[in-house]
Amino acid sequence: MTALEDFHEDILAKAMRGLGIGKNDIAERVGAQKSSIEAILKGTVDDNLIKMMANVLQLDGKKLLRAARKEWSPAPVALDGLKQISSSYGDMIVNSYITWDEVARTALIFDTGTDAEPILQFIDERKFKVDAIFLTHTHRDHIACLDKLLVQFGNPKVHVHEQEFFDGCVPIEEGFKYSIDSLSLQAKHTHGHSSGGMTYIIDGLAKPAAVVGDAMFAGSMGGGMISYSSALQTNREKIMCLSDETILCPGHGPITSVGEEKMNNPFFPEFR
Repeated sequence: MTALEDFHEDILAKAMRGLGIGKNDIAERVGAQKSSIEAILKGTVDDNLIKMMANVLQLDGKKLLRAARKEWSPAPVALDGLKQISSSYGDMIVNSYITWDEVARTALIFDTGTDAEPILQFIDERKFKVDAIFLTHTHRDHIACLDKLLVQFGNPKVHVHEQEFFDGCVPIEEGFKYSIDSLSLQAKHTHGHSSGGMTYIIDGLAKPAAVVGDAMFAGSMGGGMISYSSALQTNREKIMCLSDETILCPGHGPITSVGEEKMNNPFFPEFR
């Protein structure tokens, strides 16, 4: 099983950065020593202090404690027509995804990760034809082996949001639609982690699925490198509003679902 990308220390740090609340500030607000805050941010578990920090940071304290105690991970997902492929980027693991039509033997690739070989091998073994590549965003870990894949697959079209467009790509925007055989997708602009972050909602599999990139992780989110408030807002309006059974395919960590995230993601305290 793929390990969670974030635990309580990561979630708290992202919320603090996003809200512009430093260690001294939150220590004062919760009546704790700065050293105690630093210990929490290094992984120490103190139930009362974590709950107080969560309250200041508009996080769900109960969900955050489940992350701190490592009590939760999403149920394993096996969905015909969807494959997660992981590769290493420094000390991180990054995900790419392949979806396909079994009858037509055509496939779509979402992000590339850093190692082309597992993708090439999977496509070759299944004798698929790659129809197109879709990028959730253009951070290096998500596109590192794009050029190699393009050469090997005969230069299929690469789709990316117009705000992160680069030569050779097809610029797209909110509402873009695409289909191959039994599969169709619609793009949503889930910006905040990156300016052109895209979520691709896929229909035609046994369950609806959404490739979300770094907009969200199982039990966490990518953080607002561009805008924390925008990241939260677009996640709420374009991902968390999907049906509970919708499978979420994040750029890091395990596959999850909207229903799992409502119950376990501390960034969304409105869901119980």
